[in-house]
Amino acid sequence: MGSQTTVVFADLTGSTRVFEAIGNARATETVTRLIQWIGGVCEMHGGRVVKSLGDGVFAVFPNGGSATTAVLELQRNHHKRLQTWPPPLRMELQIGVASGEVVEVDGDCYGDAVNLASRLSDLAGPSQIWATEAVIDDLGAIDARHRNLGPINIRGKNEMPVVYRVDWQDEVSDFLTMPATLVPPRIPDSTFGQIELSWLDVRTLFRAAELPIHLGRVDEAQFVVNDPRVSRLHARIEARNGSCVLVDVSTYGTWVRFHGTAGASGEIALRREECVLHGSGEIGLGAPLSDFSAPTISFNTTGGNLQLAQRGMR
Repeated sequence: MGSQTTVVFADLTGSTRVFEAIGNARATETVTRLIQWIGGVCEMHGGRVVKSLGDGVFAVFPNGGSATTAVLELQRNHHKRLQTWPPPLRMELQIGVASGEVVEVDGDCYGDAVNLASRLSDLAGPSQIWATEAVIDDLGAIDARHRNLGPINIRGKNEMPVVYRVDWQDEVSDFLTMPATLVPPRIPDSTFGQIELSWLDVRTLFRAAELPIHLGRVDEAQFVVNDPRVSRLHARIEARNGSCVLVDVSTYGTWVRFHGTAGASGEIALRREECVLHGSGEIGLGAPLSDFSAPTISFNTTGGNLQLAQRGMR
């Protein structure tokens, strides 16, 4: 019989680059110290470290409030630490949090919440915290700002759980809610009608009936972006169930940023995954949008789904 538990996966990004930059011995020592520090913060807030996972930590907490307090401290203190490190050595944290029934066997933990927290950690971008609705509902008196990202399609799950991004920075942004219970989940306002794509001096309008189309480097693509970082057929845009869906099929990945989302933390990285496009924003092909040289397509949708969904693909 399992018990209701909150699961945290906290993973370091960019460790491969660090190993290449300073060598195995120093990098191993640095990563080990960080992992120990992450575990210590979790334990200080009532969590238990189940195990270390190379460059990450898997921990369990009695409730969503204690887990959220721990991950907020992790992000805030780690961010301060990174400001003193040279850019090539910076390893940011990406964190997934989920609550549900967890079964313990021989010191290890199993269950849907474990799988979900692990997947959210993979999907969250650097310096982000993604949490399920059950975690947000269990915050209690914890004062944590968060943004509803809508339902996320997780591989192996029939139903899409509603996911929130927990904001750990001090400044308050317009799109953050506190608490989420005062703001009901947003409902699609209309079905997707058309999308306009712009790159350099090229501007093309595609209606829903004309989709799917491909973005890519070769002439077979309906929207051509001639840059060596762009795959031959890099991404596909299709109309599905009244929404406009961007699917990454590339070698190096696709990045999406929506207008009204402040800072690089609003960037969504897609690697063989997909994202519902809504409103307007930018699509980076083969390089993050934070790279000023990235091949960047501006998009603007008419109608569409206001909920963001990111779906894993294989």
